[in-house]
Amino acid sequence: METQRINPLLCDIESGLCELPDSPSATQQHVSSSPTQPVRIIYFTDPICSSCWGIEPQLRRLKLEYGPYIELEYRMGGLLPDWSYNSGGISKPADVASHWDEVSGHYDMPIDGDVWLEDPLDSSYPASIAFKAAQLQGSQKAIRFLRAVRELVFLHKKNIAKWAHLATAAKQAGLDVDQFETDYNGKAIALFEDDLALGRQLGVRGFPTLFFVDSQGQLEKVYGTQPYATYENALQKQLPSVAKMPIDSDWKRLFATFRTLTTREFAELSGHDRQEAAGYLQSLVDGGHLDKVVTKNGVLWVRP
Repeated sequence: METQRINPLLCDIESGLCELPDSPSATQQHVSSSPTQPVRIIYFTDPICSSCWGIEPQLRRLKLEYGPYIELEYRMGGLLPDWSYNSGGISKPADVASHWDEVSGHYDMPIDGDVWLEDPLDSSYPASIAFKAAQLQGSQKAIRFLRAVRELVFLHKKNIAKWAHLATAAKQAGLDVDQFETDYNGKAIALFEDDLALGRQLGVRGFPTLFFVDSQGQLEKVYGTQPYATYENALQKQLPSVAKMPIDSDWKRLFATFRTLTTREFAELSGHDRQEAAGYLQSLVDGGHLDKVVTKNGVLWVRP
């Protein structure tokens, strides 16, 4: 547990948090509300945050059930500046590999920790800056980009600190890659610094951290990876009149909305039992309707 508190890459499975070594104190408890949706959700995350990968099922469900009521705003937190400060049993990237494999089993989300053995990252800052560059081309494209880089690092063992892999994710997300590169080397750097500054102002000390902001700018914080009901309750506290929308659980509709789904994500969104979901998805692969990516710690199901 002491190691987990010191090193952000050793996420605390109990709390569901990847915690920064020097946790800031909050200096601001009131922020601007959303001009479009009743509840603004400020989500502090990082492309290589394994606990953040663990809440993808909950966030996707929240978007489907409460989409008209929320504005989900992604902010980068700067999980791994470099390896100079690491301690507490973690002195090199290879020390993270087995931990990621453990986290994968706990969250039931495929993660292959061997990236830290085969092509380790020296920082999460390049991917974070790249996300800010993607945001300049639209929030939905940026979300697709973030999903793409996470799949590259967690499932395909790609070092997303390298430009070639960032460019691959940009193409997958439908970005103008030339403009993306220009912004990556220019405007996005200051935007990332703005995210870090806001995190310090709000006292963010780990990831994931979500602030649910009501119409008056009051904050309700959800800290760490939590069950879906925790996020739902935070939203309902900030907007008691919120109404849940039913999810169309038909597989075609879900894969039209999300091109890729893990087994746990499909189970969360469709209402299938977890084991039943795996068998059902395999039958769709056997029928030629879906493709799948098999990793040592799980499967990603893909719309062709």
